[in-house]
Amino acid sequence: MALLKSSKVISSLGNISPSLGVLSSRHSSWWGGLQMGPPDPILGVTEAFKRDTNPKKMNLGVGAYRDDQGKPFVLSCVRKAEALIAAKQLDKEYLPIGGLGEFSKACAQLALGAESEVLKSGRNITVQTISGTGSLRIGANFLARFHEGSRDVYLPKPSWGNHTPIFRDAGMQLKGYRYYDPSTCGFDFKGALEDISKIPEKSVILLHACAHNPTGVDPRPEQWKEIADLVKQKNLLVFFDMAYQGFASGDIDRDAWAVRHFIEQGHNIVLSQSFAKNMGLYGERVGGFTVVCKDADEAKRVESQLKILIRPIYSNPPMNGARIAATILNTPDLRSLWLEEVHGMANRIIKMREQLAAGLKSQGSSHNWQHVIDQIGMFCFTGLKPEQVERLTKEFSVYMTKDGRISMAGVTSGNVGHLAEGIHAVTK
Repeated sequence: MALLKSSKVISSLGNISPSLGVLSSRHSSWWGGLQMGPPDPILGVTEAFKRDTNPKKMNLGVGAYRDDQGKPFVLSCVRKAEALIAAKQLDKEYLPIGGLGEFSKACAQLALGAESEVLKSGRNITVQTISGTGSLRIGANFLARFHEGSRDVYLPKPSWGNHTPIFRDAGMQLKGYRYYDPSTCGFDFKGALEDISKIPEKSVILLHACAHNPTGVDPRPEQWKEIADLVKQKNLLVFFDMAYQGFASGDIDRDAWAVRHFIEQGHNIVLSQSFAKNMGLYGERVGGFTVVCKDADEAKRVESQLKILIRPIYSNPPMNGARIAATILNTPDLRSLWLEEVHGMANRIIKMREQLAAGLKSQGSSHNWQHVIDQIGMFCFTGLKPEQVERLTKEFSVYMTKDGRISMAGVTSGNVGHLAEGIHAVTK
């Protein structure tokens, strides 16, 4: 009987609405106060482009190389390297914390030069990273933890948009120095020198090695020399970001000139490298981080601490892209083919710059568009104002960021005329 009564109680309880408990559970949240973050400006441009039905639409926002048909491009040397790797039937074991040794060695040689004194004396440490972004973040973390000087890092104004959150989130303090002159669409050399001369000693200064992103404006060699002298005088730690070696001018040595000059002048730099652009290994995430040290003993100590930093972040880097890059750089035939292909990519960009400037002139534009030709690399700061960019998008379906930056990789022989027509129309 007692058992029967208890089952009735259970049965009747089952009919009671549990709404109070369920509602309090459903309405509680760990993230109730979380605000919606702003959309990424580049991805926003791409989404708007996808929705547009105009057959002449152009996406000039994304910084990824396209061929003259506007299609993603995989280098022949990459395909051949992949075939060689596949034929070896290699395992998929973890790489060391510092990455694939043969890649790191080739990565450093590419940047510093095979005959570099730094390499011969063993006073550098290079680790494989998760492309350029990962390299910068490892570098920023290293500086935040071990740099004995200021936590201030000085970026050119403007700089790549991701530089700010990378260094800020690592605990560095963001400052800036003049770089781009909107009145000339060129390098503000005088302003840069004036600002650098006021930077406190032992601060960190970030320099784009070549193909400055987003402006495409680089110092000339004689200007680099003055900057190197001033930076040395001010005792600043130089952080080079080199994401476009070979892709800027088509010449790997020319594009690395500033890095090598600074080292020759006694600067013990830190350096980030990426193989996204110059080998088209975007999704493979292949990069390197190098610290040039006083001697080999210091390099070993730096290496030990870099490994300690990397271990809790991603443990060790991915292997496939590093194998591809190492195979290309260490196989003479593939290296030669790569140099031809990267030269061809750079030349296509240069040709599009020339055709755009010529197209604007043929449209009857009275403006001076020489800066389109003078700037270098994937990006061009057109000088267009936000309201002109808006008109260009609305009337011609040409999509770009509001600051007037365009990716020259999105310009082809088939659409450069449409672009010139649109820019002329909104700049009359």
